[in-house]
Amino acid sequence: MNIDGCPTRTIRLAADGETVEVIDQTRLPHEVVVRPLASLADAAEAIRTMVVRGAPLIGVTAAYGLALAMREDASEAGLAHAVETLAATRPTAVNLRWALDRMAAALGRPEVNDRTAEAYRLAAAMADEDVETCRAIGVHGAALLREAHARTGREVNVLTHCNAGWLATVDWGTALAPIYVAHDEGIPLHVWVDETRPRNQGAALTAFELRQHSIRHTIVADNAGGHLMQHGRVDLCIVGSDRTTATGDVANKIGTYLKALAAKDNGVPFYAALPSSTIDWTLADGVAEIPIEERPAREVTHMTGRAETGGIVTVEIASPGSPAANPAFDVTPARLVTGIITERGIASASTAGLAALFPREAGRVKARHG
Repeated sequence: MNIDGCPTRTIRLAADGETVEVIDQTRLPHEVVVRPLASLADAAEAIRTMVVRGAPLIGVTAAYGLALAMREDASEAGLAHAVETLAATRPTAVNLRWALDRMAAALGRPEVNDRTAEAYRLAAAMADEDVETCRAIGVHGAALLREAHARTGREVNVLTHCNAGWLATVDWGTALAPIYVAHDEGIPLHVWVDETRPRNQGAALTAFELRQHSIRHTIVADNAGGHLMQHGRVDLCIVGSDRTTATGDVANKIGTYLKALAAKDNGVPFYAALPSSTIDWTLADGVAEIPIEERPAREVTHMTGRAETGGIVTVEIASPGSPAANPAFDVTPARLVTGIITERGIASASTAGLAALFPREAGRVKARHG
């Protein structure tokens, strides 16, 4: 996608062929800053502090983090330490463990003579795969927007929550990919952008992306979605996912569950868009089994933005001394999800629906559990 008309990926190799460069998402939307990652510690910190965020991008950053680690120590012990370090950064996004397991398995093969070179090669391949996967999600999901426009004959109104655009992936995005594809086809669109407290990824990141792509959008308070649905101003909801169970339960940014409840009550279709790497085939009950990250209370009690003088400032917005809780995700049960948009097509949010698109992956789990 583009920033000020310039094609840009969220992560890439620097000119030296070793350092990894990422867009620092904590500085958006007011500043576009490219941050270099030169070590395992740099990569781990970038994931932990949300310099990079979004399940697919976290996975690719972890892969490059292992490549950086192999430059420091390519031994068996060095590989194990790097995997453990990166795995501990964030608990909810399953793409993190998926990427680390894939990298570790490849680097552990006895025929690999140069672990560093192989790690860089595989990380680059995973980045390219993510771009193609997200493009395919966009193509499949765009059919829903095309159908909505054909049915109503007017502009299609989509509500999304958090940021699941190209900033959350290497390029294209998940929930926003169908919107980009449909917009480029000429389908008239308008996006309701939930602000997504407490880190405001919708207001800061999704709105930034849509504006860069000249897509009509309006930022709304998180609690406005139900009202908009009651008055017929939302045609469908599309959100992303950080972990999806084999049964179709979806973990996404906190507040997603409430949007799904409102959508169900108002007959608004509710979709989750995600790559198959986000499906955790070992889990059946998302509410009981998906680990929910608890982030610092300061994210709730303080807010960072641009002052009228132009400087970036952080201010306290809560009653001083009051405690705050900050669960980063919630789980939307499959019964509230109309469908799951993947790189292979759209599945019903069910064991059978996902297995129909991914029989090999589902079959492996069934074989393991009898």
